Amino acid sequence: MAERPARQPRKPHSAQVVRTERLTPHMQRVVLGGESLAEFAADTSTDHYVKILFPAAGVTYPEPFDMERIRAEFPRDQWPVTRTYTVRHWDAEQRELTLDFVIHGDEGLAGPWAMRVQPGETVRFMGPGGAYAPDASADWHLLVGDESALPAIARSLEALPDGVRAYAFVEVSGPEEEQKIDSDVEVVWLHRGARPIGEALVEAVRALEFPEGRVHSFVHGEAHFVKQLRHLLRVERGVAREDLSISGYWRLGHNEDGWQASKQDWNARIEAEQEGAPAA
Repeated sequence: MAERPARQPRKPHSAQVVRTERLTPHMQRVVLGGESLAEFAADTSTDHYVKILFPAAGVTYPEPFDMERIRAEFPRDQWPVTRTYTVRHWDAEQRELTLDFVIHGDEGLAGPWAMRVQPGETVRFMGPGGAYAPDASADWHLLVGDESALPAIARSLEALPDGVRAYAFVEVSGPEEEQKIDSDVEVVWLHRGARPIGEALVEAVRALEFPEGRVHSFVHGEAHFVKQLRHLLRVERGVAREDLSISGYWRLGHNEDGWQASKQDWNARIEAEQEGAPAA
């Protein structure tokens, strides 16, 4: 048997901050650019994402930047930390990559960075990943999410041709967090206020009178409400698995490292429970 060729290590992309913009009180935009993005592309999925590499505090890495070398020569607690963000826009002609960050003051890693980063600074990231784009053959579309899913929902709505039947529900903290989206689909903005995250989204989807025909759905955000909507769509409404892009982008009480470590098991357990199979 021929030996399987060794997997080539993925090379991080390197870009420079071009500009930043505060979109809403809790959403910061960072636009990246540079000649190094000539090898980058994010134009096949509307949920493309990248994993930004944040250096460990006080650590300087050798140049040229090499993740394999860092993993081999540095202790694990000095490796760069990754945070995942959806591509809001990719301009191949201008080679500009737009990312939107949910911010909560000094809380977290990426949000505070997005608030203070300056034009000219270098950013390294992996990607893109992503697999969803609205299916043109579907009879109608359903897009549901909280702030973390807003960039992907906005990009998906802007990719839909005018006149396509679609329902979009986005939950944000209040009216000041609503954004302009270049689409003829009327977004239903749900203001959370003091309610639990996702509660209003579950109520809205449950109350929706589903049209006839095949729906293509995109449901992402905090894991607990995503779990409820998965049951509603898969079990109660009978939406086929292949017509449903659904996942918890994050989980209340966990940072990304903790959530990613448990996400696969969480999803497998939920799927087994909701598909009627015994959980492992």
